[in-house]
Amino acid sequence: MRNRDLLGPWVRRFLLEHIVAERNLARNTQLSYRDTLSLLLPFAAKQASCGVDKLAVNAIAPPVVRAFLAHLEQDRHCSVITRNQRLAAIHAMARFIGSKAPEHLGWCTEIMAIPFKKFAKRLIGYLDKAEMDALLAAPDLQTRAGFRDHAMLLFMYNSGARADEVANLRVLQLQLGTSPSVRIVGKGNKTRMCPLWDRTAQALHTLTDGRKPDAPVFRGRTGEAMTRFGVHRIVTDCGNQAKSGVPTLQSKRVSPHNIRHTTAVHLLRAGVDINTIRAWLGHVSLDTTHVYAEVDLEMKAKALAAVDLPSMELPVGQSQLPSLMVFMRGL
Repeated sequence: MRNRDLLGPWVRRFLLEHIVAERNLARNTQLSYRDTLSLLLPFAAKQASCGVDKLAVNAIAPPVVRAFLAHLEQDRHCSVITRNQRLAAIHAMARFIGSKAPEHLGWCTEIMAIPFKKFAKRLIGYLDKAEMDALLAAPDLQTRAGFRDHAMLLFMYNSGARADEVANLRVLQLQLGTSPSVRIVGKGNKTRMCPLWDRTAQALHTLTDGRKPDAPVFRGRTGEAMTRFGVHRIVTDCGNQAKSGVPTLQSKRVSPHNIRHTTAVHLLRAGVDINTIRAWLGHVSLDTTHVYAEVDLEMKAKALAAVDLPSMELPVGQSQLPSLMVFMRGL
């Protein structure tokens, strides 16, 4: 078998040359692609009854990929969203191989023809103002860990930062002077500036006072930078505490991304224009931000009241038109 027909060298080039050196994708995307192939290759090797290092490119045939996707949903109990993310990674690898080796273009076309699975999109979750206030009040400010947790929640609500953006935040990214702000490094190493409330700036100043510029803002028990999983755990724990005093929180999931959604919806309610919110959250496309205008029932109700028309009576002697169905049957 020729070296260009073996899958292994292509996988190495895809993971190192393409997604890192050529495209410089975000670290989380790199890990997602790696994890997809770590699951796919042993599955395909088992189907082909050979070792992973001996797999040929055409061993990843469309029936094998479809069987792998079914395995994700049925055996690993992955959601449709995860299934589609895995397929996107397989598509990306097929595209890369097809662009570098014309002899594999036919195989690439067949893999690219495997469609993403449609699914019902859930409405995004967010917290109302009273619910967010209860979440901010959950940590015990008399303890060091509690003060850190409160400062973290306040920062997330203020900035709409993602969990990994919070975990990777460094002291040098904070400007806590007369016009406090933060420089957030987001997906794809894109940087955005976000203003901070005086209350947030004061909490962060107290938390980071005396630290070196390259020190993490939010540290774990060992003093090391907190991971995004640690951020998730703190938000979940504080959410569980807040639920005991706020009945409406019982049916809501409290997560870092829900706080991010909350920031966007509250900015929208405050009259901030949608393009400013897009920049605030670090969205590339305005279409991503428009979803917040779709979910806010309070704003929809106000809009409906603003255009509510008074009841109108037909002029005397003018009868109502027949129903639409009657009209169409008469055509």
